[in-house]
Amino acid sequence: MTLTPFHLAIPVRDIAEARDFYGGKLGCAEGRSDAHWVDFNLFGHQLVVHLDPALGPEGQVTHINQGVDGEAVPVPHFGVVLTLAQWDQLMKRLVGVIDDFIIEPYTRFEGLPGEQKTMFFQDPSGNALEFKAFKDIQASLFSTSQ
Repeated sequence: MTLTPFHLAIPVRDIAEARDFYGGKLGCAEGRSDAHWVDFNLFGHQLVVHLDPALGPEGQVTHINQGVDGEAVPVPHFGVVLTLAQWDQLMKRLVGVIDDFIIEPYTRFEGLPGEQKTMFFQDPSGNALEFKAFKDIQASLFSTSQ
């Protein structure tokens, strides 16, 4: 199966702040933009941040938490499934620039068919992100067992 890039548009409270986070901290290349939105290359996918004045200067996107593997997982959230090497490289980069992980980088479902590395954090506007990598992506990504 050949995957095509997804397109995701999310609200942010400040374009400059989003540029610093997605471009600076995450290292996403910037594409097209104007005063109210910016395209970013998120591991080959198109992430578009749109200014949402309703959030205000201190506003945060809200979410609920769901229990998964003993952790409070924020919903909604988005991210990318990476290779183990990509995940390790990103994790090493982020440990130095993310102040507060929602869920610190760790291995979930260790020793089970769905074994994966995962980490959760928020952008400055409160959008929750998860980056994960499976020990065996072909067997695990859509497996019906943990």
